[in-house]
Amino acid sequence: MGVSILLEMKNISIEFPGVKALDEVFFSTKTGMTHALIGANGAGKSTLMKVLSGAYGHYTGEIYIEGKKIDIRTPKDAQDNGIQIVYQEVDTALIPYLTVGENIMLNETVNDMGKKQFVKWNQIHKKATDILNRMNVNISSKKLVSELTLAEKQMVLIARSISKQCKFLILDEPTAPLSHSETKELFRIVRELVKEDVGIIFISHRLPELFEICEEITVMKNGKFVIKENIADTTQNKIVEYMLGEKLEEQFPKYHVEIGDTVLKVTGLHDKGLVKNFSMHVNEGEIVGIAGLVGAGKTEICKALFGASKVTSGEIQIRGKSVKIKDPSDAVKKGIALVPEERRKEGILVQESVSTNLTSASLNKFSKFLSFVDTKGEKKISIEMIKDLGIKTPSEETKVQNLSGGNQQKVAIGKWLISDAEVYIFDEPTKGVDVGAKKDIFELISGLAKRGKSVIYASSELSEILGITDRVYVVYDGAVAKELETKSANEEELLFYSTGGK
Repeated sequence: MGVSILLEMKNISIEFPGVKALDEVFFSTKTGMTHALIGANGAGKSTLMKVLSGAYGHYTGEIYIEGKKIDIRTPKDAQDNGIQIVYQEVDTALIPYLTVGENIMLNETVNDMGKKQFVKWNQIHKKATDILNRMNVNISSKKLVSELTLAEKQMVLIARSISKQCKFLILDEPTAPLSHSETKELFRIVRELVKEDVGIIFISHRLPELFEICEEITVMKNGKFVIKENIADTTQNKIVEYMLGEKLEEQFPKYHVEIGDTVLKVTGLHDKGLVKNFSMHVNEGEIVGIAGLVGAGKTEICKALFGASKVTSGEIQIRGKSVKIKDPSDAVKKGIALVPEERRKEGILVQESVSTNLTSASLNKFSKFLSFVDTKGEKKISIEMIKDLGIKTPSEETKVQNLSGGNQQKVAIGKWLISDAEVYIFDEPTKGVDVGAKKDIFELISGLAKRGKSVIYASSELSEILGITDRVYVVYDGAVAKELETKSANEEELLFYSTGGK
């Protein structure tokens, strides 16, 4: 290991119209270590890193490397000082019709083309291959980027970042789109880079992985610095308390509901792919978990119940009557609602307004004579729902794509609350959502149970399953591995069955 280099940001403040996004923030880290940066949505962590990487130049405050003041106002300033960033949206940073090698060496290629008319392609591919080998990543430099998986694209971006002298690499929510095995691979590469004296700054919502990979952690709240701790000297619960200003147990609403009759009963369900012989039942006022790791079949089960994928055999009963669910619109008619995992693709219309989204599942309520839409009624109920759910939006006419992840999720849930279904299916409802918005979502879900609704809560976040459900079906490889009463179960037990334990 070389001598570590100290990076410090002091008194960093930045304002956008009407918002003070950062307020006198302090941040410091060193090369040769992994540093976690965490906070609820709107805490300012991404904004701080955009200042460091040169995306926002209009800040006040100072940045130092080894005690020497540096001026970062553009991405080039940051790169010249050895600071690189890999954003969450990997697709926007890569050119799909170029090869892996061309993407990794992009900056060099562009510079070469400026100086002379020809590029030594063999050298480009050789250099790119050397970098991939250094990271122990087995991707051909001649492969087109459009043919890569999401995880591989991320590796290519990291390779590009370290193709130049990289002292500090910022990873913004790098594991959000990755599976369990892809995340392990990313962590391996992070550890390799740390050995080579790169300083990694890791932004994530997922506390367990930060505790696995990082040595230090900085917590932010409402645009301010809260605390910097060594991971070894703190706990996940303490970090949540710093982020929220309250204890973790207080996240989950305490309520008691009398469990009523069975509403949904599923027996021996199979689909064309992963779902095998799946059986479950859900009663009135009950929240039932479907727990499992990424790839266990939770999403496929949710889609099969909602008619979004083809069921090949098995029976679904609603209130004792056998039903065939042909497609999602049929499921809605029969009183089943699904808030899907991929909300931006399937749960909301991102180009449309909050109001349009909230009323999209219950247009029949707002249709007047001769198919005219009651826009006044639509607006009134949208404004009520925004207030009830605490959706942070400038107005009901704001496009959903401009809201934060947590607020988009509230819109995805809100549209079904207006439609008033009997069975609510939530697939990974808190994915990509900060701790503050999570608490709101838990309140919403327990509110449905209080109203006597039946709720299915599918998640790989085992602490959430334990915190909010009454019973849980642990799923492994598309089938039920175990059914448990939540109050007498623990996280180790859920993990044991979800990894195939017998």
